[in-house]
Amino acid sequence: MAVQVTESTTAPATPDASAASVDLGPAAALSCRECGERFDLGPIFACALCFGPLEVAYDLPTGDPQGLRERIEAGPDSIWRYAPLLPVPADVASKPNLNPGLTPLVRADRLAGELGVTGGLYVKDDSGNPTHSFKDRVVAIAVEAARAFGFTTLSCSSTGNLAGAVGAAAARAGFRSCVFIPHDLEAGKVVMAAVYGGELVAIEGTYDDVNRFCSELIGDSLGEGWGFVNVNLRPYYGEGSKTLAYEICEQLGWEIPDQIVIPIASGSQLTKIDKGLKELIKLGLVEDKPYKIFGAQAEGCSPVSRAFKDGHDVVRPVKPDTIAKSLAIGNPADGPYVLDIARRTGGAVEDVTDEQVVDAIKLLARTEGIFAETAGGVTVGVTRKLIETGQLDPARTTVVLNTGDGLKTLDAVAPTTGPTATIKPSLDAFRAAGLAG
Repeated sequence: MAVQVTESTTAPATPDASAASVDLGPAAALSCRECGERFDLGPIFACALCFGPLEVAYDLPTGDPQGLRERIEAGPDSIWRYAPLLPVPADVASKPNLNPGLTPLVRADRLAGELGVTGGLYVKDDSGNPTHSFKDRVVAIAVEAARAFGFTTLSCSSTGNLAGAVGAAAARAGFRSCVFIPHDLEAGKVVMAAVYGGELVAIEGTYDDVNRFCSELIGDSLGEGWGFVNVNLRPYYGEGSKTLAYEICEQLGWEIPDQIVIPIASGSQLTKIDKGLKELIKLGLVEDKPYKIFGAQAEGCSPVSRAFKDGHDVVRPVKPDTIAKSLAIGNPADGPYVLDIARRTGGAVEDVTDEQVVDAIKLLARTEGIFAETAGGVTVGVTRKLIETGQLDPARTTVVLNTGDGLKTLDAVAPTTGPTATIKPSLDAFRAAGLAG
C-alpha cells in the first residue's frame, strides 16, 4: 500500500513505503489539530476533512516515570536521549546526523540584576547547535521522516537559519538538498546555507512569497521525491521544538519554569514547547504546575502581538519590515494557536522596536557573554518590556530563549559597534585615550 496522500495536500507521489512498515518509534498516527481526524503516518500536513494542520500522535511510554527519567538521563548528549518521546526510530543515534541539542541553560544572574529579576533568570542558548541555531533540532527529526518515506532530496523555504540547517543535515545524511530563501537575507546566513554544496535559490520577495512558491512546487512533478521539511514533513519537523521543553525541564532538575519567553516566526516553536511541557506532565516526569508562556516579536513584523493586544482570534497578515529577518514571517501559520496558548497560560505576546532589539543584543552580550542573533535580541528586549509593564513577574523563575548566533546577523549591530579607540602603538597614546584604567 502506498503512503497515504490526501487530496488536500496536493503532494506528488513518493517512493513506495507501506504505512505499516514505517518505523518512527512511538509515533502512531497523524491527528488533525482542529477536528481530531487521524491519518496514517505519511508525508501529509493538512486534514482531508477540514484542512486543519496535522500533528504527530503517539503511543508514549507510561506507568514508570522514574524508569523513563533514568533512561533519558543515561542517553546520548543530544536530542536523541528523548527518542522514546519523538517520531524517530529507536536506533536513530547510530545513523549519520548532526546530533543537535543538549545546549546550555545559562544561569543569567548579571542580566537578572540589570532587569530586576529576583526569582532566577536563565537563557536557553541554542546557538551551540551544529549550525548555530535551534533549526538543527527540527531538521534532525524531519531527516528521519524523509528516510522513512523514501525521499531523495531535502528542501525548505527559509528565512536563513533553516536553509543552513537543511544544507548541513543533508550533507551529513547523504541527501541532495535544494533550499529557497528571500533574496535579501543577511550575508552570513546566505554563505552558511551555500557552503554545504547543495542548491541555494534566492527568490525575489518576502518569506511568504518563498513559502507560496514551495507550496506550488510540492504539487508539481518537479517536486517528486522531495521532502520539504517545513511543508510536507512539517508534522514531524515541528516535533523537534519539543526537545527545548524537555531539556529546559531536565536541566532545571525536572521542573517546569514559571515563565518562558519564546520568539515567534511561524509560531510553531512556541506551540511545540507547550506540547512538550504537557507531555512531560502527562508522563509524570515533572510535577504538574501552572506556567506562563510569552511570545516575542519585532514591531516591524508583529501580527500575533497586534492580534493579542486587540483581543482578536484572527491574525491579520503584514508585510515584514524589521532587522529580525529570522522572525520576518508576515502570515504565521501557527499564530492563532499562539494566541490560545498565551491566553490559556496567562502569558502575553509583546513586541519591540529594532532599536530595542539591538540594545538587547548588546545587553545580553555585556552581561552574560552570549552574542545573540536578532531573534535573541527580540526575546531579551521583550522580556525587559514585559517586566516594565508588569506582565512578567520578576520574582518567578524565568527562561528566555536565544535561538541563534549573533555572528549570523552582524549587520544589525555593526553600525554601532566597533573599536573603543584607534591609537598609535605607544603607551603615551594609550594613556591619552583615557583607557589606562
